[in-house]
Amino acid sequence: MPSQATVVPVTYRAMSEKDLPAAYELSQTMRWPHRLEDWSFVLGLGTGFVAEEAGAVIGTGLCWKQGQQASLGMIIVSPAHQGKGIGKALMKLVLEALGERCTLLNATPAGQPLYEQLGFIATGTIHQHQGTLNAVANAPSFPGEALRPYVPGDTEAIIALGNRATGMSRDEVLRALLAAGETVVLERHGKVAGFSIMRRFGRGHAIGPVVASDTDHAKALIAYWCGAYAGSFVRIDVTGTSGLQGWLAEAGLLQVDTVVAMARHDVPQTDSTLQQFAIISQALC
Repeated sequence: MPSQATVVPVTYRAMSEKDLPAAYELSQTMRWPHRLEDWSFVLGLGTGFVAEEAGAVIGTGLCWKQGQQASLGMIIVSPAHQGKGIGKALMKLVLEALGERCTLLNATPAGQPLYEQLGFIATGTIHQHQGTLNAVANAPSFPGEALRPYVPGDTEAIIALGNRATGMSRDEVLRALLAAGETVVLERHGKVAGFSIMRRFGRGHAIGPVVASDTDHAKALIAYWCGAYAGSFVRIDVTGTSGLQGWLAEAGLLQVDTVVAMARHDVPQTDSTLQQFAIISQALC
């Protein structure tokens, strides 16, 4: 008689640095742009879990505590193992690690029903733009204000602006971004009034976050990179209320995808005089 097939159990455990190559390969099967260095960056800032079968990583999920708030992402299940509840199990582990924090995520249409089952509600949209960056002729300028490169003395002001614009405690993630990338600040009457960060990511570079008081100032902070990185492949993820979509297309950054911004346990309270026009990434929000 033929032998009965052995069922190999799926196990779950905390993610560590040694899992990064397997996580990278898993994201490659999903055609995600993340480099191994991008995986290392996000894991270093947060907590992760993996699903394993016969010693092979078949799923991942990460989260990042940001004060009494948090974000989660990098939820991946191998195509051969989807539809078996692995994604839901990873989500439950991530949410257990976060407790009752207000938690944000960005959902694909395929993932949205699962997140709704777990108590998330839609709060907006995020639009992914990318392409070969070109210089823009209609970059706004403002009398009495100036764009200049970041200096270490700007750090606390940048963190304060980032926290006010998102309602989250972003000290750790912003310090890491300032160290990893390049930053431009908008100075108004001797004080930092906005900023944007450019860093290596995926197929080229990514802009984000971009924090400013209004759309025109956000354009000015992005236009700075249009001059410095013209001809480079660049990605930026902007909010549905940014008002930047048409202008970004003129700069060579075409909209290629839209995801749904979602929140669980309410949403962070932000400063109405500031806005995060571009997020850090769909995972870090």
